[in-house]
Amino acid sequence: MLKGFRDFIMKGNVVDLAVAVVIGAAFGAVVNSLVENILMPLIAALFGAADFDSFGLVSLNGVDIKFGVFLTVLVNFLIVAAAIYFMVVLPMNHMIARRNAKLGIKDEEPAVDPQIELLTEIRDSLKAQPSGGQHSPYV
Repeated sequence: MLKGFRDFIMKGNVVDLAVAVVIGAAFGAVVNSLVENILMPLIAALFGAADFDSFGLVSLNGVDIKFGVFLTVLVNFLIVAAAIYFMVVLPMNHMIARRNAKLGIKDEEPAVDPQIELLTEIRDSLKAQPSGGQHSPYV
């Protein structure tokens, strides 16, 4: 039983997943620090408030409906998504494109569906006919 567990743990997929989780958690801390310590203070300086929690506060029968809290979470999400895109995804795509250009690797064109190819050939042969593929009412 222990041997089977050891074999399972030592498989490449499990180890890769464990490494990805640890790296993801560490990267999450970096992104959160960027948002909380740099970007949100910049927004606070521009708008005069660190968050929108008090914006759109509505009381209904003694229950607070907090639109501002949702707006704050939404803005934080958009900032995190933008930070990840501009600081990770975009530079990584540029590095991959430069590496591929250096190595002479070209993007593969998607395979054409055989049915689409056949329909294209039929269309082209119909266009090549003298009548333009139209049936004559006199035939």
